[in-house]
Order: sequence, then structure tokens, then C-alpha cells
Amino acid sequence: MCGITGFIGSVDNPGNVINAMKDSLVHRGPDSSGYWLDSDNGVALGHQRLAILDLSSEGHQPMQSPSGRYMIVFNGEIYNHLQLRAELETLEDFNQPWRGHSDTETLLAAFDLIGVEATLQKSEGMFGIAIWDKLKKTLTLSRDRMGEKPLYYGWVNQQFVFASELKAFKKFPNFRNLICKKALVNYFHLNFIPAPFSIYENIFKVTPGAIIKFDPSQATENKITHATFWSLEDSIQQSKLNLFSDPVEASVTLESTLEQSVKNQMISDVPLGAFLSGGIDSSLISALMQKNSMQPIKTFTIGFENKDYDESPNAKAVSEHLGTEHHEEIISELDIMQVIQDLPQMYDEPFGDSSQLPTHIVSKIARKNVTIALSGDAGDEIFGGYNRYTVAPRLWKSVSWIPFQFRKALGMSLLSISPNTFDQLGSLIPKLRRPQLGLKAHKMAERLKTISSLRDLLKDFPAVSANPQNLVKGMEGQNINFLKLKNWRGLDDLSDVEDMMFCDSMMYLPDDILCKVDRAAMAVSLETRVPFLNKDVIETAWRMPLSYKIDGNNGKIPLKKLLNKYVPLEITERPKSGFSIPIGEWLRGPLRAWAESLLDQSLIEKQGYLNSAPIQQLWMEHLEGNFDKAGELWGILMFQAWIDKNDPYS
Repeated sequence: MCGITGFIGSVDNPGNVINAMKDSLVHRGPDSSGYWLDSDNGVALGHQRLAILDLSSEGHQPMQSPSGRYMIVFNGEIYNHLQLRAELETLEDFNQPWRGHSDTETLLAAFDLIGVEATLQKSEGMFGIAIWDKLKKTLTLSRDRMGEKPLYYGWVNQQFVFASELKAFKKFPNFRNLICKKALVNYFHLNFIPAPFSIYENIFKVTPGAIIKFDPSQATENKITHATFWSLEDSIQQSKLNLFSDPVEASVTLESTLEQSVKNQMISDVPLGAFLSGGIDSSLISALMQKNSMQPIKTFTIGFENKDYDESPNAKAVSEHLGTEHHEEIISELDIMQVIQDLPQMYDEPFGDSSQLPTHIVSKIARKNVTIALSGDAGDEIFGGYNRYTVAPRLWKSVSWIPFQFRKALGMSLLSISPNTFDQLGSLIPKLRRPQLGLKAHKMAERLKTISSLRDLLKDFPAVSANPQNLVKGMEGQNINFLKLKNWRGLDDLSDVEDMMFCDSMMYLPDDILCKVDRAAMAVSLETRVPFLNKDVIETAWRMPLSYKIDGNNGKIPLKKLLNKYVPLEITERPKSGFSIPIGEWLRGPLRAWAESLLDQSLIEKQGYLNSAPIQQLWMEHLEGNFDKAGELWGILMFQAWIDKNDPYS
């Protein structure tokens, strides 16, 4: 994996500027670096390389196409680049010998021969790419289909700037972009900032599957054009026209496409392994990797001293059954707390998914042994694994007949029961036993107070705060249209549950899950790969009727059936907990002093971004123990920690 950056504009000492920008991304690519300048057009491209394919200097970037027309900086991997090479070699115009075997060289040859958009459509992989066209004098930015790799762009001092991470923007001369309050409200609603927005005004995320062209010769309003080379909406619509009618055929196709994806993603010139939690998704990826390896693959997991959150015995059992070379470390509260201080620098913008902590720690453990780790991410979104896909329909069926005012009263009654009481009840009744049962019960109760349809209930599930605008100064009481969430209809012919899966894949997956893993892993120069996001796997999943994937309380049915060929389900099937840690307990205990220093009323008022009163109320309610406000508080704390390190006006 790599880091890319660049700009188009007029600055003093452009070589020094691009050097500083790329050096800020050295963690993404510590193996080599380079930059390229076109002084006549004010163009600068910078690159930090993590060598994965072709470790020689032939993989060095920035790299020029054989014709000399294109210059590229590229972050990612093209898994089918050898097939692309073979296809290019059959073309009449192909006459350029290959210098090395990097996928970057393959891309550039394809740009020359078939064009940029056609190349992207044929490419299977993960990437953020910047391409300068010397002939047309335009810059093209593009991001992979599902948003595995990050790419930002925008304006700093009226100059066009892009980079893999916001760190590079801050190295551009006189960076003073204001905090975007609309993005901040959405952050407090979700605990992440949804694309296309970033925390800063005039800086945006390239959306998955997008092609953005910047033409510096055009008038201001025409400088940027937007297009797509692939969209999930189109893919789903095409898949729905070719639904499976036989579950056996669906299972066979899934096994074939997923195994091929895993095999393609195991191609590397450096050591690789897999994250293994012991759940369905990571166990299946590990099983298919082991099936296609002559040696025991390396698997990695962490455990917790708190046994309620410790999944390491499950991971160990899966490893022993598959015969992997397993690496496990039990971590303490102290280990977690030591990571917290690094989060503002690691994530560049506020990010409030607390599983960022264990994700970074397991990445550090893996990096001691490998340069690449495959993960089981995205199985939930495309195969129906989240609890809300099964719980919400049952809940709505149970309460939809109750008049709204009575549902509201029921929600208030449930909120009066403390999370600890729910947890104790769950420990006594096996069918209710779930990690963080009390927190989930309170979330459900909050929704009962406001929801009027199943679709609203499903779409509201990712929300952390119901009234986040009241937290942000100057946004109080405003009617906020939460981006692509409450007012996003999705595809008309999808069921309510399928619509939520679609929404999760479009927003929660790239902007939370994939962002979390990318930053946590790249902070230690570890490349992560996600086999479930192969486009053939996605299309196979959406060709399956929902009944193939979810039946009553049982989700991810195709994945479970496939895994059962390699690992008995009794080892892996257990209540889903995600990668959770007891943040709520820690905020009342070992993290209390740290939290109180960031939530100090005078500090918040001095900073001038947030309203202190609702924050103090949340904090008091949480400390009293009757309410678990960990999700909302963690988001606020991550903003406070971030602004302490990143306020441009401090």
C-alpha cells in the first residue's frame, strides 16, 4: 500500500512543498518515495511506496506511461493485472516490452492502449489513483468500487490539492481551512463523517467508483467534472435481473467466486496472513486461504482480560481446526489506553467507532510478522449479517400495531431500566444473552420513541445521536437533512431489509468500517485486503433472493453453509459482538480522568465549537449508571481529542 498526494497551482518552492506533503504519508509507504514536477503547468505529484509487487526500482513512482502521455501516483493493488497484461499483449498496438511486473506499469500501458475509464472498468482491486494527462493537461482522480482506499481532494488557498490523507493538506502553504459544521453535525449523528464531506470546508472525499477530472484551464465553475466507472446501484439492478432460482447453484457460484477472490488477493512478493476473530467471516477467509496454501498461513487475533469481550478462544479453536500458524496476544486496559493518544493523528478527522482501538492493536501484532493481512470485512453488509436485519423486522411486527403515543411511552419505560439490569437479565436467560445487551436495548428504546415505519427503523439504526445539531454551536434546532440516511430512498424495488443492506454498503461500510481498518493498519504500514469486496462476489450476493441470505433470526446463511465445509459451525456460531470493548465501563473507571479533562466546561466554551450544556448532561447521565451514553460520549471525546491536536486556529 502507498500514500499519494499532489497539487496544481502556483506556490513558492514547489519541490519543497511536495516533499513535505509526501513525507507526511511515510507511514503508508516507508520503502521508497519520489515526486514529479511539471513547472510549466504548476503540477506536482508525490508518492510514498509500500512495496508489495515488484520490489525492485521498476515499481518506483511517480511513473510514466510508455507513450509518455500519462504520469501516475497510485495507492492500492490491482489483483487481475496479470490477466490485463495478457489481454493487452493481444492488441495490435502493443509493442512495448515490460520493464518489471508491477501493477502500476500494467495500468499505465492500459491507459495508453485502451484509455483511463476502460482500464478502470477492467481492473479488479482497491485503489486511489491520480493521473496527469500531459496531452489534455487534465488531472484525473479515481477511487475503487467500494471505497477500500481513501482519496481526498479540494482547495487550499484557491489551489487544487489531493492526498490519501488529510495530513498532506496541512503541509500545503498556509493551510487554514475552516471546520465544516454540516460535516460535524453528521459526525455526531453517526460517529463518522460520510462522503463526500470531510471535516474541513472545501475538502471532499472522492466517492467509491468515481472519476473526478480537474481541468485548470476551465472557468472556475467548470474546472471539475464528475463521472463513475462503476456503481453499486447499477450492479444491484443488473444482478436482480438474473436472480438465482436454485440455492445449490447459488452456493456453488459463491464458493467459486469467493475462493477465486481469495486466491487473487494472496498474490504478493511479501509475507501475508489474515485477521482471525473466530467469527463466520474471518474464519471463512482464513479457511479458503489455508486451502490454497502449501504452508500454514499466519493468523492473528487479540484477546481481552475481560472475558465478556474476549473472542480469542474461538479464534484459537478455528486456527487449530484449520492448522494455521496462529498469533495471539491478550491485551489489557493499559494497552488500549496507550493507543488513545495516537488516534487524533492516526485518523486525521474525528472518528468515533471505538473498535478503532483493538483494530490498531491487532494490526501492530500482525505487522511484526507480515506486510499484508486479509480480513473478513463486508460479509455482514452484503450477506445480511447485522443483528438489525433480523431484529428490526421482528420488533416492528411486534409493535407496529401499537399507536405511536403508546410506542413512545413504551420506549420511555424501557429507558428507565438501567443497562446493567438488562445485562444481568441476559446473563440469566440464555436466549437474551448478548454482548452489550443493555446498550442495545437503550438504542432500541430510543427508536421506539420516534420511528413510524420499518424502513425508518432500519435506516435509523446506525445513528448514534438523535439530535446532534444541538451539540454544535450555530446549528442548534436546525432541521438537518442527514446525508444519505433518513431521506435516502435507495433502490425502489428492494425490500426494506435489502434497502438497509444497500445503504450500509454505500455509507457505513466505506466511511466507517473500511476507513477504520485502513487508518489503523496503515499507521503501522500494514496493507489490508478484503476478498468479500470482489465485484463478482458482490454480484453473486445480490443475485441471491433475500430468503437465501436471511431466514428468521438466522443471517449470512450462504457463508455459514460454505464455512461448514471447513470448520464445524459450533466453533464459530455465537452471538455477534463486532470488535467491541467495554468503553462505557472504562469511561466510569480508568478513562474517567482523561474524559473529564476533555469535557471540561471551560475548555469547550473556550474552543467555541460545541455547546457544553448537553455534553455535561450526557456525562452526568452516564456516570450515574442508569444510562449507557458511551457511543455519544466517545464521539464527542474523539472530536475533543482531535481538535486539541488539529485546530488550525489554536
